[in-house]
Order: sequence, then structure tokens, then C-alpha cells
Amino acid sequence: MQAMAQVLRVETGHAWLRVTDAGGGCGRCDEPGGCRSVQITQAFGLPKAEFVLPTALELRAGDKVVISIPDGAPLKAALASYGLGVVLLVAGAALGEVWSADGAGDLGAALGGLAGLLLAFALNRVLFRSRNWRAQLRMELAAQVVCLQSIAENQ
Repeated sequence: MQAMAQVLRVETGHAWLRVTDAGGGCGRCDEPGGCRSVQITQAFGLPKAEFVLPTALELRAGDKVVISIPDGAPLKAALASYGLGVVLLVAGAALGEVWSADGAGDLGAALGGLAGLLLAFALNRVLFRSRNWRAQLRMELAAQVVCLQSIAENQ
């Protein structure tokens, strides 16, 4: 997933960026019923007009850059965030209902579901702290000129 952005300012190895083009996808992002799936500023949180990324590039305010997220990273993040919670909620509720005493199946299911959600929360916290996991979800910057040169070389 890639998007064009403009550098707003650069300080101590970090660039403040504003996305100027969502790029990619089916082209129905802003139409009614469009999924907005290529909104790169929303990939890992709430939409923001500007955000900060670390960079080793020599950039100045006004420069155009390309922000890229590895293929599959948004899906991995969504599955870990939401999928793990749903699976553990249902599994915990099922186990809680099975292991509960006669007549307390609903209470057992509720407690098992809560235990599953708590386990999902704990596992997501561990994943977030993992350097290996975060490295798979990184955003990278490249100067727009470099990207255009590599496209021309491949043709």
C-alpha cells in the first residue's frame, strides 16, 4: 500500500507529513459505498491530517515523498486486533458454558467470554511490544524522485 505525501517539517530524524494522495485500490474511496481501504493515515489508528514518521532521508519542507506499508500489514494488524478477540471470546464462552455446573451455563459462558477477551487483550499487548511484530507493520518513506527513477528503470 502506498500513498503520496508532502513534508511539512523535519526535526531530529523525524518528518511531519500530510497525505496528498490516497492512491491504489479500486478508485471508489471517496464515493458513497466506497470502503476507504487505502486511507494510509487510518491504517493504524484514527484519521489524522498530519503525522510523524522517522526518516534517515535528507528532506525539507515541501518535498514530496511516498509512504509505503508492506503488503498484508493492515490485514495482519486487523486480524490480531479484532480476529483474536472474537475467536477467544467465542472459545472462552463455549468452554465456560461446557464447564459450568447445571443451570449456570449462561453465567459460565459470560465468565468464559470475559476470560477470552482478557486473554486477547494480554496477547495483543505482548504483540505490540514485540520488535519483530512491529517491524512487520512499519511505514517507510522514499523520496518521490527515487520512486519515479525506479519505475523508469524497470520499463
